[in-house]
Amino acid sequence: MIRLFNQYVSLKTLTLVALESLLICGSLLLGIRVRFWNDPVQFGMYTSVPDCVLQFVIVVGTLQSCFYYNDLYNLSSIRRRSHQVIRVIQALGAGLVLLGVFYVLVPSLLIGRGILLITSCVAISGLLLNRIALDGAWHIGQNLLIVGAGESAMTVARELSRRTDLSLNLAGLLSSSFAPGDCVFGYGVLGGPEDLQRIAAEKNISRIIVAMEDYRGTLPVRELVTLRVQGVYIEDAHSAMAALTGRVLLNTVRPSWFVFSEGFRRSSLTALLKRVSDIGFSLFGILVSAPIMMCVAIAIKLDSKGPVFYTQERVGLKEKPFFVSKFRSMQTDAEAAKGAAWAQKNDPRVTRVGAFIRKYRLDELPQFFDILRGDMSLVGPRPERPYFVRMLEEQLPFYAERHSARPGLTGWAQINQPYGSSVEDAMRKLEYDLFYLKNVSLLFDYAILFDTVRIVFQGRGGR
Repeated sequence: MIRLFNQYVSLKTLTLVALESLLICGSLLLGIRVRFWNDPVQFGMYTSVPDCVLQFVIVVGTLQSCFYYNDLYNLSSIRRRSHQVIRVIQALGAGLVLLGVFYVLVPSLLIGRGILLITSCVAISGLLLNRIALDGAWHIGQNLLIVGAGESAMTVARELSRRTDLSLNLAGLLSSSFAPGDCVFGYGVLGGPEDLQRIAAEKNISRIIVAMEDYRGTLPVRELVTLRVQGVYIEDAHSAMAALTGRVLLNTVRPSWFVFSEGFRRSSLTALLKRVSDIGFSLFGILVSAPIMMCVAIAIKLDSKGPVFYTQERVGLKEKPFFVSKFRSMQTDAEAAKGAAWAQKNDPRVTRVGAFIRKYRLDELPQFFDILRGDMSLVGPRPERPYFVRMLEEQLPFYAERHSARPGLTGWAQINQPYGSSVEDAMRKLEYDLFYLKNVSLLFDYAILFDTVRIVFQGRGGR
């Protein structure tokens, strides 16, 4: 288990990615060997370095992207082996189609159809056998201990039981409020905080999460220092939950955590690079999506009366208002009766074309121009309307902190949380936004963009 963008990432997942990349390369090499088994000259041409390296990278990158977009690396999403077989076949099929399109555009990098067919047949068997073997052989794990048995401890324990891909073995809880051997919500109490060193040695503990409701007079500071010096990894419950869930849990977090925890760093260089990246991507987005935007505009005009575009006031960086641009997806008098309201599922105000473009986020395409102007960024917290901002700032702690960064066309909350239509939904999105602000970086932005493509193609979360 390692940390990537300050989140726990399964070592098993990373191992799977590496092994399957090698398997695809091996399958491709075997496909070339079988195709030209009696023609060493052609075999040598296809496998000569460095010419073949780019071809192998294109094939592996395309297929691995298709595996990712089919959730084959989300180890908790696929439980049945039959579903895994179907998704592997779907991913390979999509990958071959994409490679076919690419080779039409760049014929100089073409790999013969016969080679790709043999490679696919070999890869399907190899990939499935690899997953079966890895599932059977994978027993790497860390023994973990939670100090505490209150609400925070239970939240951490439940999340650990959900993240089975991390191979973290919860040995038990330490609490002076219960006797050794007691069971708290299904988790055993091994002793009190004073027994920390003994139990850590007996259970071979390599990670400790401190989840006590009140540290004063009860935190075993001396024992924790000793274990930390011995190499045991120790963290507080708030940091652990952020790493496990990718969000900051507002129900349990203390204001002091924001002050003393790592992250929330800003630098002039990062801001400059982010702005340059925004300009480049927005220009590219406008160029590529221009035909799509033209088709959407015509469809809107034919479908219902009213303007093609819709502008709406939103709150941006440092709470400065700006007008966001969208394709109109609702009736022109959508809020005439009741005023500002969140969109609901199967909202009657949405037009027929509007339902489609909202599902696949096509209504957001004009915001490339907002990014170019500097009102928005490509990645960041989504901008909200002034009416809802005032309401949510009164009800949700730290909501105003969202405005410390430019609002984004997409964001960490958008790819992890469906469209919100309540204060509770807004709170969950805020938790993701705060995690993003804590760990903001260009690499994190690019990872969010990569995942956004999957969300858009699947039509998930739109309303």
